[in-house]
Amino acid sequence: MSAKYDLIVIGSGPGGYVAAIRASQLGLKTAVVERAELGGICLNWGCIPTKALLKSAQVFEYIKHAKDYGINVGDSSADFTAVVKRSRDVANGMSKGIQFLFRKNKIDHIPGFGKLVAGKKVEVTAADGKKEVYEANHIIVATGGRSRELPNIKIDDNKIIGYRKALVLEKKPESMVIMGSGAIGVEFAYFYSTMGTKVTVVEYLPNIVPVEDEEVSKQLEKEFKKAGIDILTNASVESVDTSGAKAKVNIKTQAGNQTIECDVVLSAVGISTNIEGIGLEELGVATDKGKVVVDDFYRTNIPGIYAIGDIVKGQALAHVASAEGIICVEKIAGQNPEPLNYGNIPGCTYCSPEIASVGLTEKQAKEKGYELKVGKFPFSASGKASAAGAKEGFVKLIFDAKYGELLGAHMIGLNVTEMIAEIVVARKLETTGHEIIKAVHPHPTMSEAIMEAAAAAYGEVIHL
Repeated sequence: MSAKYDLIVIGSGPGGYVAAIRASQLGLKTAVVERAELGGICLNWGCIPTKALLKSAQVFEYIKHAKDYGINVGDSSADFTAVVKRSRDVANGMSKGIQFLFRKNKIDHIPGFGKLVAGKKVEVTAADGKKEVYEANHIIVATGGRSRELPNIKIDDNKIIGYRKALVLEKKPESMVIMGSGAIGVEFAYFYSTMGTKVTVVEYLPNIVPVEDEEVSKQLEKEFKKAGIDILTNASVESVDTSGAKAKVNIKTQAGNQTIECDVVLSAVGISTNIEGIGLEELGVATDKGKVVVDDFYRTNIPGIYAIGDIVKGQALAHVASAEGIICVEKIAGQNPEPLNYGNIPGCTYCSPEIASVGLTEKQAKEKGYELKVGKFPFSASGKASAAGAKEGFVKLIFDAKYGELLGAHMIGLNVTEMIAEIVVARKLETTGHEIIKAVHPHPTMSEAIMEAAAAAYGEVIHL
């Protein structure tokens, strides 16, 4: 038996490593078990490297449209291999940053695969097969998720790939079909299309980015089509024939079946949780529909065992996992954190134009019976957006007409992922529409659109 810890965290993603650092700050002797790179999927194979790819695409797009800004640039081309290498370098640098934070906070990193065993212990199997058991007063499971596979369309990492392979393809495909139009699907659609790949997006539901407000979905579809991306909604991929030189994708649409040939099919139909083989069943930890059952402070039904991140209820987002980890360890340390409000979680999609939202959509608010005041301000009326050459998109705010409560915000356009935090704070503080209108916003900025949208809801908008 190795040294005993106050806390062992299984998994070092944005839930696990943040929980570990906060625990160390609170005086708990902490270790993290991780079988792969520190930082988990988000840092190494998700959020960070995809944003690096998207930045390269954005720079390439600026160069291609330099003449619009009065700049003459000669012939330009994208070095796909170099773009991918930059993305990997960014991710590797961030992973080294987590190593530094672990040393700074005196957190032990235990490499290997962690499995719960009875008596508040974790059995860790190293890469060489050697097993060692560690003991802790508290154990947090933060094992995250992976690409979900459709039963009839198995990922082969050749012609049918998941998001991990999409990050490191050796050469740019000439054509690609993307199954699913959530954040992962549309971000890769934008990246590969900008790089020069012919992209088709297939979405089962009536609108792309289906969790977003319908007006946002329609705006993104319009911009994607303008960029040459084909969009098939109310459609599903029935089968993929990979026997030939190209993949033959059989797609069922409302107009009938059609077949598209492409080099690569990207499966972006969500995630599956990593809860198999980690000892949950043996210990009797309760699960439901692939998720670990927890209370408001992430305690499972087994004392001393906790779970956070993608494997529990709530949105499968990095910032959600981090917040859950902090709440969990603060409760363990005897503090009195308040439960997370899952109704005030911002969602961001980093394609171009960007999407950001929080709270209820207009449709959801109506279904809940609210009488609404809705304000919308287009970036075409924004001086900063015009100066930036990014007039596409809008800010839409939804208020309860009776009390002025800000029920939801929905944005599409340049830098809106940086603007949404204002709304999250405003909703946290129960800010009303009139308070937003009277809060002076700097000019010229994209964020003025928030003030203008609030003013539009109350018939006070100046610049429309």
